[in-house]
Amino acid sequence: MAASHETRIQLCGKLVARVAGNEIGDLLPGRQGRLLFAYLLLHRTRDSSRDELADALWPQGPPGSPDVSLRALLSKLRAIVGEEVLASRPQVRLCLAPDAFVDIEAARAAIHRAESALAREAPTEAWGPAQVALFTGRRGLLPGEDAPWIDEQRRELEDLHTRGLEAYGNACVRIGGCELPAAERAGRELARLAPYRESGHRLLIEALAAQGNVAEALRSYDSLRELLRAELGIAPSAEMRELHARLLATA
Repeated sequence: MAASHETRIQLCGKLVARVAGNEIGDLLPGRQGRLLFAYLLLHRTRDSSRDELADALWPQGPPGSPDVSLRALLSKLRAIVGEEVLASRPQVRLCLAPDAFVDIEAARAAIHRAESALAREAPTEAWGPAQVALFTGRRGLLPGEDAPWIDEQRRELEDLHTRGLEAYGNACVRIGGCELPAAERAGRELARLAPYRESGHRLLIEALAAQGNVAEALRSYDSLRELLRAELGIAPSAEMRELHARLLATA
């Protein structure tokens, strides 16, 4: 197994990989080699069959001799990462240390820490982990590539980004003070990304009110109410209506 402290891999955004202290990102054998490495990394907790890998690499149909092509790619990848890292008889598996750093895995763990901290009313503990999920998700996965398994991972990454943004904004509004403008920005971005999801609008309204801008907070509520009525034929939730009533009481 590769030494964990020397193995750091970034899949989101530009592919950057150091395995056992060796920088291998630029050594991977072309586009197919990068996709093979990414697929094995994303599924490193289990074995992958050769048929599964062929389907992942050639979703539109395999080349004339998929087994030969795959065997050649595996051989090249093994020469780069080492035989102790890439096991391939008969199933294929990337054998990194359990605590090796992989950015998308770190983002998953971070959002759980952030949401747990918020549930415990510990916003300062949520602030940092939320940003890990937020910025990792924002970078996107394997830009320019297209395959069903990539689309599936991208949907998860988009969800991590949204949850990270929501957790970060909620941490900021609860911390207050100089973090309130960041909470407002997060609320505006959430409302833009998921306009029918009340959490972003609520965050924006709370951030505006906490900054003393109750009039704009009320206008934001009215915008949400009009959107929901026009597009979905529904009213804001009871929780949102209660927030609106509290704002009216302070206006």
